[in-house]
Amino acid sequence: MMAIKRVSLFGHGSTTKSLAKTIPNAIFYDDKCKEAFEDEDGFLVKPSAEFDENSSDLEITSPGIPPSNPLIQKAKHLISEYDYFAQTAPLKIWISGTNGKTTTTQMTQHLLEDKGSVEGGNIGTPLAQLSQEASVWILESSSFTMHYTNQAYPNIYALLPLSPDHLSWHGGMQEYIADKLKPIKMMQKGDVAIIPREYRDIETEAFVVSYADEYELAMFFDIDIDKIKFKGAFLADAVLAMAIDKVLFNRAEYDKINSFTLDSHRQEELRDSRNRLWVNDTKATNLDATIAALRRYEESYIHLILGGDDKGVDLNELFIFLQNADLKIYNIGSNKEKLSTLAKEYDIDFEICKNLADAVKKIDKNLRSDEVALLSPAAASLDEFSSYAQRGDEFKAAIKNL
Repeated sequence: MMAIKRVSLFGHGSTTKSLAKTIPNAIFYDDKCKEAFEDEDGFLVKPSAEFDENSSDLEITSPGIPPSNPLIQKAKHLISEYDYFAQTAPLKIWISGTNGKTTTTQMTQHLLEDKGSVEGGNIGTPLAQLSQEASVWILESSSFTMHYTNQAYPNIYALLPLSPDHLSWHGGMQEYIADKLKPIKMMQKGDVAIIPREYRDIETEAFVVSYADEYELAMFFDIDIDKIKFKGAFLADAVLAMAIDKVLFNRAEYDKINSFTLDSHRQEELRDSRNRLWVNDTKATNLDATIAALRRYEESYIHLILGGDDKGVDLNELFIFLQNADLKIYNIGSNKEKLSTLAKEYDIDFEICKNLADAVKKIDKNLRSDEVALLSPAAASLDEFSSYAQRGDEFKAAIKNL
């Protein structure tokens, strides 16, 4: 790590708070701060407007701060959290993509923990809290982090398929893809990149394994897909985790991957008092995740709850898919009028709901025993909830109270 005297940390959040504990005299600059104060660890927190780029030798940003922010615009020595730890010893595995990166990261850690690995990054544990004595760092890596990373790169990069997400932050789909592919161009001989086929021609010194789907990936790594219990999107996550294990240790541990327990809030199946199936997929905050959930339950009639903050994404791709699905949609959230307009345009049965609880009540009146009620919003939750998890918890509570 670098020994720098004047360090400025942008944003007073978990990433930068953890970093500060390794950097004496660091100063925070935060948009929410109105007047300078000392935080619980004795660090000075100042309003963003007080940042002076001429009085700072290094700036490290919280990954969520957008490039348009004045702090980013003024910074002269800006690096990411990943750059700060670029020279640390553990072998680095970065896992990214639009959907499934959390589950793939968790599955990879489940497979590699016997080899001394630890997991962190976007999954919740900042790099500053990870042991540098660990043999492997498995990092869920967001496009935000990679946008600001210019020095660090992974030894293994596993990329899940990409679809529109965070476009307003990045400026467009091409910029989003460019940030996701950025690490590959920095990788060196001996490194391995496992990436979707459409990006196989990228210039890199790394060894590239490209795949069209999880079946092709399994075939390349000699993984018997029939021995894996997971289905749908989770099958792809499991195969990618096993591929990483194959690269490092040339093993395929089917019993171990099958013992992995999925997180709640992603295609989490519940039964009500009448034994009807409800699925909590609140973590589906973009179109691709919702389409993946719909494919999993396509053999049943689906009552689909959609809506929230869609982050300005073009929703036509989703409605083209919905045209051929056997379902009715229940629109909630800040974009429910937009969803309803599209439903009329594409001739899809729908209802506008006051909120999530109202949607559950409406579905309760219509749901038959052989049908599926699915919360898969294709939108973020912050318009009406504190997090996607709170949205999922309220959904589950409403079902319990039917």
